Amino acid sequence: MAMKKLLNKPEDLVQELLEGFVLANPGKVALSGSNLVVRTHPKAKNKVALVTLGGSGHEPALSGFVGEGMLDTSVPGEIFAAPGPPRVIEALRAANRDAGVLFIVLNHAGDVMSANLAMGMAKKEGLNVRMVLTHEDISGGPRENPDERRGLAGCLPVIKVAGAAAEQGRSLEECAAIAERMEANLATLALAVSGATHPSTGDVIAEIPDDVMVVGMGQHGEAGGGTQPLKSADETTDIMLSALLEDLQAKPGDEFLVMLNGVGSTTLMELYLVLRRAGQILESKGMKMARTLVGEILTVQEMGGFQMCIGRLDDELKALWDAPCNSPALTVK
Repeated sequence: MAMKKLLNKPEDLVQELLEGFVLANPGKVALSGSNLVVRTHPKAKNKVALVTLGGSGHEPALSGFVGEGMLDTSVPGEIFAAPGPPRVIEALRAANRDAGVLFIVLNHAGDVMSANLAMGMAKKEGLNVRMVLTHEDISGGPRENPDERRGLAGCLPVIKVAGAAAEQGRSLEECAAIAERMEANLATLALAVSGATHPSTGDVIAEIPDDVMVVGMGQHGEAGGGTQPLKSADETTDIMLSALLEDLQAKPGDEFLVMLNGVGSTTLMELYLVLRRAGQILESKGMKMARTLVGEILTVQEMGGFQMCIGRLDDELKALWDAPCNSPALTVK
């Protein structure tokens, strides 16, 4: 697949996209220090700060989640690459406060390595930081082995509910417990129908034949799950939602957030078809689609397919999901 993108010099790509990103979101985000994305209007120091890190090229994630009621700081790396520990510890130092810092990290090898090294530095410096790891991709292995599971679009619900709790003035321990409870009740499965390219190099990340789909492919085209003939929207939804409900041991009466992440080139038309069928399945099982979110959340350039993420909600998590927020990628009034 030939790459066709409107770019300038590859070595300037991240700097230029960050400059454009903040120009597109005046009053919400700004650049600070070594290209840290921060809130334009900082949170009060007596409230817990939220920090994350991750590679660029997945827009709007993760810097698009910086804003009131969500993240305070995002540390963007190069394209599809984690930022190094020096920039991560810079962000943790800048965010540090008596109320504490909640550090939310997606389970990818590079992200976790940088995060762990920065956490070691933070501990030596006496910073008040608590790390929460998201790993809700069910294709990586059984729920009993969470370290084998990747973090995908499920980071957004974790950030949203923890950010709302922080905005309400809850303690670091309370915010971390809410983040962990949301994460423990999440399950995500990714589907790929076409591959993507690396925008800095033009390299093909994954090639998928026209009549094939891959269930369980990772964020960057990593293997996982199975290759099978391309199926209809309803059939695909049946396969994916059944696996997610089984993973969560769902039962009648459960209420769910259903989030469909378009990953790059899948149209809203297709995603709405999937959501329609998901609603039918949940209703037939005596379960409720309590909240929904559909769109591009955590992308990988022009990859075709989507991530289906479901999260079991209790009354408190629903209230925190509904709480106001104002970020480039998500606004709730």
